[in-house]
Order: sequence, then structure tokens, then C-alpha cells
Amino acid sequence: MQYARPGGNYYAGDCMPFSHDGIFHLYYLLDDSHHKGRGGLGGHQWAHLSTTDLVHWMRHPLALPIDQDWEASLCTGSILHYGGQFHAFYPTRTWERTEKLSHAISADGITFTKTLSNPFLTAPTGYAPGDFRDPFAYVDTDGRVKLLVTARLEKAPLQGLGGCVIRYSSTDIATWELEGPILFPGSIKGYASVPECPDCFNFAGRRYLLYGQALRTYYRVSDDGGESWTRPLIDTVGNDMLAVMKTAPFGENRRIGVAWIGSRDGDKDSGGRLWGGHLVFREIIALPDGSLGTAFVPEMIPDTGKTVGAKLTALTLGARVDRESVKFNAPATIEVAALSPLPRLCRLQGTITPKRGTYRFGIGLRGSGSFDTMYPLTFTANTGVVRLAGEEIEGAYIDGERVDLDIVLHDDIIDIEINGKQCLVNRLGELQGDAAFLFCECGEMTVSDVIVTDVTPAADFGC
Repeated sequence: MQYARPGGNYYAGDCMPFSHDGIFHLYYLLDDSHHKGRGGLGGHQWAHLSTTDLVHWMRHPLALPIDQDWEASLCTGSILHYGGQFHAFYPTRTWERTEKLSHAISADGITFTKTLSNPFLTAPTGYAPGDFRDPFAYVDTDGRVKLLVTARLEKAPLQGLGGCVIRYSSTDIATWELEGPILFPGSIKGYASVPECPDCFNFAGRRYLLYGQALRTYYRVSDDGGESWTRPLIDTVGNDMLAVMKTAPFGENRRIGVAWIGSRDGDKDSGGRLWGGHLVFREIIALPDGSLGTAFVPEMIPDTGKTVGAKLTALTLGARVDRESVKFNAPATIEVAALSPLPRLCRLQGTITPKRGTYRFGIGLRGSGSFDTMYPLTFTANTGVVRLAGEEIEGAYIDGERVDLDIVLHDDIIDIEINGKQCLVNRLGELQGDAAFLFCECGEMTVSDVIVTDVTPAADFGC
């Protein structure tokens, strides 16, 4: 299911993973033609997949179809098992571009019945009716059901920065009390937006709150059960291209995140992407300082076949090849070696050991010629930033640290795991080169344990 999509004109939109009795459910917004359904209002419906092992998946009928005239789109929400039933909380976007919260129930988590109370909540006084969505339900330590909702103050203390997460509580999921806003994240990169698709969970002794802005996933941390939140030094999960991650537990002390990666082609959405795309799964990692990292889900790494006989070749005098390793000596210049030929679908693994103080190093992917064209994966020592052709993550590298890389080249998707704790993904379809260029700039490093294997492509799974 990694890197898969429904097929045809359909794409995977926001994902709503949920786990119960050993079954990992993935509800997701079935997207028709990149948010063009129902006159551009989305026309989304809830599709449903499930698995017990993250390998074998079952496709179910639509969990929540559009079946009422007033429903222009059924947007992102959440599932809660409470009182012996499965409860789906979801926003309905109307033809007037307002958003109202709706509710459906199910005995098995597969067949849902919409309740007659819909909509059961509308934007309270002082909040914008066009930004009232993404309900996330959970049972808190006080036994009350809490509902986090994306909202926006109509008259904010700071102009344009009224986007917030508000919280309701209930003792019977029939009547709801507004507790007020719990988070005003402000603007990101000069772009003010509401914090979308909240996801709140306890993990490794802390409580985390994930939310999206301009589709990228951010988070806050709480040590007091969610009454107050702090920003970690690096407050993102993944990079810009990985859209709207939400999570669910799986097995013992594990948590799986699911997001989608869109395309850069055609009409532009926020961040230059079309809305909706292919599924991407991540293992959520709690790092020692309380921050969150991500890794490849072991069960979901695409099937690999035979080892590919790619050959290492030095392109400059300061790069010395010795079987499956390369040593670079580049005190004041750049030294390069090539690894080729690589199949278009492959998995590339290896270890880079730089000397402390090495300015910059990395791998050019989909390369051609003699270091002519490529998509550079670049590690820069003085910033700790790792970049892949315009996409970047912070804090993924410490000067002089050994780097274990796991790279999957899957058609136009390039997915990278760094030291088993940070991932970086991008969609890059223009270049077709079959080489990887290993390079070191102003420093010394060794590249070793290089392995290249074939990868089986993900198939469309229908909808």
C-alpha cells in the first residue's frame, strides 16, 4: 500500500487512521480529479481500507458516501469507539461554503448510519462558519469525550491570526460544551492559515498535538495532559510535500502515521501541489528529547528483488573506489564518484561517514552525464539541514555524525530515511538518469556498504 492510490481519476486525500481490536483501519477522503468534485467544493466521501499486519489489506465499501442534497463534501474527521459503537465525526461542507459537524454510528466500523441530529454542531458565535471542520474525538483521563475542531476567530487580537484549535467536551456525545481555544499557532512562512486536521495522542509518556498548515504537519507537546502546549525546537513532522499526517496505534508501543503526497503538475494548490495523491506511511519515533521523528514502516517497504550490479566509478582524483566503498579527500574542492546503472524502481542503501567539519556532502539522484544533471540530496554541516531538490528538513544531521541512508526510488517518488529517525520525500519526475553521484565538498568522508536492489511497484488498489 506504500505509494499506492485508488486509480483512474481518483486520488487519496486526507487520511484518518484508526486502530481497534488488532485491526488497523484507514479511512481516507476519496478525491475525484484533485478537489474538482461538486463544483470545486471537493465532493469527498470516506473510503475505507483495513489490515491486521500492514501487508495484506482489505478494501471495504464507502464508509460515508454523499447521499444528501445539502452535502457538497464530507471532509476530514475521526473515528471513536465508545459505548460499544464506532462513532464517525466529520464536517459537511455545504453549497454555501459553510462547514458544519456531522455524526454517524456503526456496529462494525464498516457500515455507518448518519444520525438524524446532523449537523450536530455549527460554528459558535464569534467564529467563522466557513472554517469549522476536522473534528478529532478522544476520551480524556477525566472520562469525558473531547472534540478538537479547526476554527477561526472572526475578530482576532492580531489581524489575520485568528486560526485556532478549539475544544468541546461531552459526557454522552449528544450534548457538547465549548471549553474554548487551546492553540493559536500563528503564521508559518508569512502565510496565515487555520491549523487543520488536529490529531491528539499520548505516546512515550507525553501528549502530542499534530495539525496541518499549508498542508505540512506541525506539532506541539504537553506534559500536563493537554492543558498547556509547548513548541519543540523543530516542530514539523516530515517535509512540505508530505501532506496532512494523522496517526493511530498499531501493536505494542508503536504508532503509524499516514499522509498523502501530491503532484506538482497542473493547477497549483497551496505549496504548488495538486490536492490529493498517493499514500505514504511512516513509523512515528519518539526521540529522547521528546521530539518526534519518522522512519520507514518495516512491513511496508516495497518488496525488493535481486541485487542490482551497479558499479562505483571515481569521476575525480580525490575519490578513491575500493570495491563497495569510496573514500573522498576534498580539502578545498568537490570530489565525485558515480554509482550506475540504477533501475528506475530501486532501493539504495549505504552508510556515509564524514569527518567532522566537512562542509557539505550528499548524493545526486536520477543523475546523467558527468555530474551534469541530478536531484541533489544534500547534507550541510553548519545548519543541520538536509535538502532534496528544494524540499528540506531541519535537525536531521549533526556535524560529523555517521549517516545511514535508505532510499527508495519509486517512479517519480523519491523517499529517504536518515538514520532510522527522519524521512524526506519528494516528487521529481522530469529527470530520467540512471546514475547516483556521491559527492563531498570541502572535507573528507567514506561511503560504504552500498547495496542496490530492485523494487516492485505499488499497484492501484481501486476505490
